[in-house]
Amino acid sequence: MAGVQLEQLVKIYTEGQAPTVDHVDLVVKDGEFFILLGPSGCGKSTLLRMIAGLESITAGKLSIGERLVNDVPPRDRDIAMVFQSYALYPHLSVRDNLGFGLKMRGTPKDEIARRVAEVAPALGLEELLDRLPKALSGGQRQRVALGRAIVREPAVFLLDEPLSNLDAKLRGTMRIELKRLHQRLAATMIYVTHDQVEAMTLGDRIAVLSGGHVQQVGPPLEVYNNPANRFVAGFLGSPPMNFLPGVLVGEPVTKVTLTTGVQIDLPEQLHDCAKAGSEVELGVRPELLLLDPEGPLVGTVAVVEALGAETVVTVDAAGGQTLVARLTEGVPPQSGDAIQLRPHATQIHLFERKSGERLGPSLKTPLAAEPAEPAPEPASSGEEA
Repeated sequence: MAGVQLEQLVKIYTEGQAPTVDHVDLVVKDGEFFILLGPSGCGKSTLLRMIAGLESITAGKLSIGERLVNDVPPRDRDIAMVFQSYALYPHLSVRDNLGFGLKMRGTPKDEIARRVAEVAPALGLEELLDRLPKALSGGQRQRVALGRAIVREPAVFLLDEPLSNLDAKLRGTMRIELKRLHQRLAATMIYVTHDQVEAMTLGDRIAVLSGGHVQQVGPPLEVYNNPANRFVAGFLGSPPMNFLPGVLVGEPVTKVTLTTGVQIDLPEQLHDCAKAGSEVELGVRPELLLLDPEGPLVGTVAVVEALGAETVVTVDAAGGQTLVARLTEGVPPQSGDAIQLRPHATQIHLFERKSGERLGPSLKTPLAAEPAEPAPEPASSGEEA
């Protein structure tokens, strides 16, 4: 296996237009499951195709292992790619589809048979080897496409949204199988997706992209709990983070006054994170908006989504703002109910309004518990306990 290094990588399709990939620096470690995550048009698939050699490089350096591969053709890069479409040969059996790439490379027949025999059981394909693709389900076809890449034993696997054509239940099953497969192979995998669940559950690390730029790189929970900027905070999470505009107040700064006039106390780590009067957005995730009869955020329940273990509540709040809370305890409110919410005491984010950059230090992960009320001291009775 091998790592992948991108240095100031640029892709411009038309001279004079903005780059699709703009000076990207990334290091994918040997054996790592690395996720390229972002919305449509952010450059993630273009980046993957540049690594594969299917797109030319406008500027920068691309290395696989210790070898610079800018001008190396795809077949000589020792990579295998799995696409969104299964791209199976309809007239070939599963067995022949699995071994086709090896056959084209001139691999001896007995070696092809050995590799296919090793890979098929791992993907649950041993009973399907003589079937044609038309006799397979979508999940089975996707496993054949994965198997075709695995038998190649490449240095790097490139996966471009391979699960997007599957239904929700099968996607969940295939996520588990992919993770197990990666652990078994200890392979370097670079995986493109716009699905946050796939990114959070599969990746050792995530690179979040927007507009051809890398916004943040890190382990999934670190990126989720400590987003570098407003874009990352709003993109990662479903429902997305709530954002409330306001101004920092106090000497020292200890509060934020929202545009609705409501004041929110800031946790200690955010005291004096910027000057009083600075325009900010307070960010709080839906699962960290808590029901509280004395909470400062007041509104009316507009929509209730009962999901079993949790209830997602959309609230029409003061000033025309919309809040979304994910509730897991207590009796869920009903549509039309008045409701009061408060942010978790320590899990508040602040973002500079103009730049979108997050202010203050990283929050503790996993989530810090809210500070408990101190227990009252027992009354003295003059006797030893």
